[in-house]
Parts: sequence; C-alpha cells; structure tokens
Amino acid sequence: MVPGVIMDYIDEMRKVIDLVMREGASFIDIRLERSVKNYFEIRNDVVEYLGMGVDEGAFIRVLYNNHVGHCVCSKINYRDISNAALNALKIAKLSSKRVGGKKGFYELSSRTDRIQAYLRVDPSDISPEEKVNDLLNICKGAFGYSSSIKSVTVKYMDLKTNKQYYSSEERFIEQEQNIVWLYVWISGREVDIATSAREELGSIEGYTIFKNNDPYELGSRVAERVVKQLGAKTPKGGRMPVVMAPNVVGVFAHEAFGHLAEADLALSGSIIMDRVGSKIGSEELTIIDDPTIPGGFGTMKYDDEGVEAIKVYLIKNGVIKGLMHSRETALMTGTRPTGNARAENYRFKPIIRMRNTIIEPGSHEVEELFEGIKFGYYLKSFRGGQANLDGTFQVGIQEAYEIVNGEVGDPVRNMSICGNTLETLSLIDAIAKDFELEYGRCGKGQLAFVSDGGPHIRVREIMVGGEA
Repeated sequence: MVPGVIMDYIDEMRKVIDLVMREGASFIDIRLERSVKNYFEIRNDVVEYLGMGVDEGAFIRVLYNNHVGHCVCSKINYRDISNAALNALKIAKLSSKRVGGKKGFYELSSRTDRIQAYLRVDPSDISPEEKVNDLLNICKGAFGYSSSIKSVTVKYMDLKTNKQYYSSEERFIEQEQNIVWLYVWISGREVDIATSAREELGSIEGYTIFKNNDPYELGSRVAERVVKQLGAKTPKGGRMPVVMAPNVVGVFAHEAFGHLAEADLALSGSIIMDRVGSKIGSEELTIIDDPTIPGGFGTMKYDDEGVEAIKVYLIKNGVIKGLMHSRETALMTGTRPTGNARAENYRFKPIIRMRNTIIEPGSHEVEELFEGIKFGYYLKSFRGGQANLDGTFQVGIQEAYEIVNGEVGDPVRNMSICGNTLETLSLIDAIAKDFELEYGRCGKGQLAFVSDGGPHIRVREIMVGGEA
C-alpha cells in the first residue's frame, strides 16, 4: 500500500503545491490513491473469473483566475505528479482565455488527520480457495432448493483503498477504506413463466458477510423468492395502499428523493431547489444522508475533497431542510460543504454523491401498519429504480404480497410502483420503529458504493403497475 503515514509524502506534495502556486494558481488539491482488489465471478457452479489487481495514481485539480484544470497520472512520485500539476495549471490558464463562466471552491482551514480502517476479518487473511468455496455453496443452496432454478450468478469483490489528500490550504488527510461486496442473481422457469431475484450484501469490516448469512442458506433464500414468484399472481393495477419493507424504503429514499437533493442536480432544475423550507409530509417523516452510521458503505470521516463528512437532514419532521453539497456548490449557494463529493477512483473528479441515505424510524409497531388495509400490497424487496428531476419515479419490485383485511396473503410478481415523489411522501401516514441498512451501488456517470434503508412505512395510496 501507499505508506501509511502522511509525513511520507507531505514534503513532496508541499513542493508540488508551492511550485504551482508560484506559477499563479489560487488553489490546488492533490488526491493520491492506491487500491488492492480481488474479484471473483461464478456462474452455475463454474468459476468464470478470478482476478487480483493493484492500482495507483493521482488526481490533481488547479484553480487559476476562477477556472479549473484537471490532470491525472498513474504514478505516485514527485516527478510525475509535479508534471501533472503543471499540466493542470496550463489547462486552467487556457480555459480562462477561451471559456466563459467562473468557478471556485469553498475554502477550508488547515488540518492534518489520519483515519485507519477497522477490520474484524481481513479479506487478505482468507484464502482464494475458501472464498470460492463459500461462493460455490451459494450456487449449491440455490440449485438444491428447487429444480425450477435454472441459472445462478454470484459476484464477489473485496477492495482495500488508501487515499491521501493534500491542498494549498495546508490540509493533509489520509484515509483507509475497505469494501466487501457480494451480488447474487438467480433465475428460474416453470413451463412458460420465467422470473428472477437478486440479493446484494456488503461490509466495511472485512470478510464478515457470511457471519450472519450462511452461503448455502443464502442461496436457498434467494431461490425461494424465485420459486414464490413463479407461482405468484399478477398484481391488480391502480392506486392502492402499500406497506414498504426497509429494502424498498431505502431505494425509494435514495432514488426518489435523494438524487433530487444533490445540489448539482437541484441547481440543474430538480423540484427540490425551490421547496427548501416547505412542509411536504408528516412530522414523523425525517430523511437524512448520514456518513456516521456504523458499518455503512457510505460511512466516512472525509470526502474526496478533504471535507469533513457531516449528517445532512434532507427532510426533518416533514419539512425539506437542505441539500448535499460539494465545495463548488457550497460556494455558489453561500452555504457550507457537507462532505458529499466522491469519486469512483483517482481517474475521476469528485461529484456530489449520497453516502448512507435513510428514512429514520418512527413510533409504530410493524404490525400496526397492516391494520385497516382491506386490500393492498406488501412490498418486500426491490428490483431496480429510477427518478427524474421533475419528481416522477418508478421502482421495480421483485418480491411482493397481497394484503387482505390486514393480513399478508398470496405472492404477486412483475410488480412496479410509480408516482410523484413529493405527493408520495405526503401520503406516508405511518412509520415503524424497526430499521435495516442495505448495501448497493449507485451510478451517476461514476460508480459509488452506497447504503440506504429505513423502517417499514405505510403509504395511503400509490400507483401500482399491473392488470386493470
């Protein structure tokens, strides 16, 4: 790994910073990154890919006359980084002559800090053979559950990353991050009916996923979901009440509302920008993007701009409170950055991304949410989702059940929900006390590992896709 002490690089990076500042730059920051990744992919009991890689490099950002230049280099040494920094300055100078508009970054105070990651079980202490055996047992559990299971895909990755941040503000931050990610996709068929189900698990504490998820039982659990769908009904279409489980609540909070509250998208025209301070839901409704939740994929102390990551109340007691900011949007809007600027790796510039986005638990027992529903649906787990800046959203549901006279009934398949985000939030009339955190990935031009979640919630009515 990159040496584990900031002082190993601080003198060299100071020289690079001084060099560029003497040439007229008003700001420079440098991100050094080195990662070690193991990736396995298994299809139908066959190991299709085993890979290990080490990657390192630097991203340099220079501000000159309110214009920005970027440059990337794939070597971590003074010569390559200083050359890249001078090239970034040249780009900024060229931009200042030919491109209109001005940019800047919220200024921070000087700071030196180092954050070491905590690993309960270091993935590097687990042999490739043991990892492969665990993944193969997922396949065995799925195929052993039913002859209707036709295909199983398992993907696994562990990623150790050391990040170092240096800026002309005398801000020097070193941060270790670890990701363990598991993805299971199972498909089944009976006669002319085909369906599938997925599961995504993660950890930032090392090789701990299988501590609470026996591989064979995990495969059986996802296979059971597939088999239930094969024998399930088609949902009735129309507006009706639903109870959402935490898995669906998390993706709803992330997709339907979270993206609207990212300041770059809000400034581009999302419906949230003009609604900050408006009450749109019950006092029990609070949505936060929280980097302090223990164990989340988005748990961190600093973002990739060296900014302290703070909890952001997106909605508090039913009122839209604020947005997630980078240094650039904070300066533009006269507020402070929130530590939401993240980059996929050193090849990318940081952009505003969510971290751990959740709906906070409420005051109801889960059982209370089903009471009084004559007919509706219980949405247990999601398949995928998307949202638009105008507030419309759509979420696919992979596991759902009828609710009949307050009781969970028969399974349904091929369900989706859609609607307007602000209207749907206003129709949440009960939030349970429970809580679950989910693990996944988000694409916004770059890939980011994120967590989301929440409690069970009840929505008085929502548009359900199905038969009329």
